[in-house]
Amino acid sequence: MVVGSAMAGLLAAIIIMIKQLQTGKAFFDFLKYEGLDFNKPALMFSLAICVLALLIIGIGYERFKENPIHTGEYIGLLMFSTVGAMIMTAYTDMFMFFLGLEILSIPIYVMAGSNKADVRSSEASLKYFLTGSFATGIFLFGLAWVYGATGTFKLIEIQMRIQEMESLSPILMIGVLLIMASFIFKVGAAPFHFWSPDVYDGAPHAVTGFMASVVKLSAFYAFLKMFMVCFGHGELFLFWKGALVVMIIITLFVGNLSALRQVKFKRLLAYSSITHVGYTLLVFVNEDASSIGDLWFYMFAYGFSIVGIIAVGLAVNDSEDRIEALRGLGKRNPFLAIVGIVSLLSLAGIPPTSGFFGKYMVFSGAWKEASWLVIIALINSAISIYYYLKVIVTIASPAEHEQEKIKLSPLTIIVLTIALIGMLGFSLFFSWLL
Repeated sequence: MVVGSAMAGLLAAIIIMIKQLQTGKAFFDFLKYEGLDFNKPALMFSLAICVLALLIIGIGYERFKENPIHTGEYIGLLMFSTVGAMIMTAYTDMFMFFLGLEILSIPIYVMAGSNKADVRSSEASLKYFLTGSFATGIFLFGLAWVYGATGTFKLIEIQMRIQEMESLSPILMIGVLLIMASFIFKVGAAPFHFWSPDVYDGAPHAVTGFMASVVKLSAFYAFLKMFMVCFGHGELFLFWKGALVVMIIITLFVGNLSALRQVKFKRLLAYSSITHVGYTLLVFVNEDASSIGDLWFYMFAYGFSIVGIIAVGLAVNDSEDRIEALRGLGKRNPFLAIVGIVSLLSLAGIPPTSGFFGKYMVFSGAWKEASWLVIIALINSAISIYYYLKVIVTIASPAEHEQEKIKLSPLTIIVLTIALIGMLGFSLFFSWLL
């Protein structure tokens, strides 16, 4: 009942947002939000957040039934976190951004430790809480410096005050660097990535999928919005761009080279996620407003891939979470194997998947600003194909002994079908529709 209500609410929100995007008219014009502006970009990202949250609830349904006592709390936390993600897409001042960030983050700290029978889940919750709190503290410290330099929390006013400055204030520059450091912490980019593998490994599969898709999508857009509006012009842009470029290079190589030797499924996804953070950060080196559309498409396509591959891990349900447990999946459930293979191909950026088109859009947008950086990203993309193909070969290989068939519920089949359509071009159609 709780799961059905949550899914019905998300579906209704999706329909309303699509209608509003098509007509340009809000359903609730009489509501005035202080600090929030659901303009077209905010609606597009909120729409993607609701779609991905709906799919994550759908693939986790079978696990919810195993522990019905806590299903209500789990779904409630996930919905609260989804609301926080939507606030982070529509904020117009730093106070509302911070409010959305905490509404997004605090439920995930709890959900990461929801598997009480596994000590790794408790460890994941504690590590995520400590590092997340540390990153929040850094953000608030940086925000205090920015407020000291500009005297306001509103994004537009911050932009105006910075443009009025004859020369960049040292206080402002320190604040921007601290805010950027907190952002790097939150999205799991190197060198502040160390929490990601343990948290991904210990958290339940559905929570891992939610963190990798919904949380990252909202965090990237929120910070892109902040840096484009407030800090994305003139000397200040050049000031933080250099530091970010160095972190992009480190992130790409750390994620890829670490993923090469992984034998556990979710740890591989964690390092793969770190690499994709590096690709996504390329949208920040481009001052063009089109980078918002590139980010939306890339993260939406990436989200479909995550939903597909997480569903595979949930269905196989190996207690040790070994990649080797995927061997023989083609015979145990051919449809699940197809979804898993397409998900991995999309993550690798192989045509004609949506992952390929997403990478193309991000790379081409960054090419005119930093072609040499895109070349480094392409080299890393080639490296990543090795470990994705290794998993694909494992899925396609026959098992050493006879294994039990995997049966999927009708709801899981529907969710996987939607994810498969999304990975094979639905994102392109969706982009055209909007």
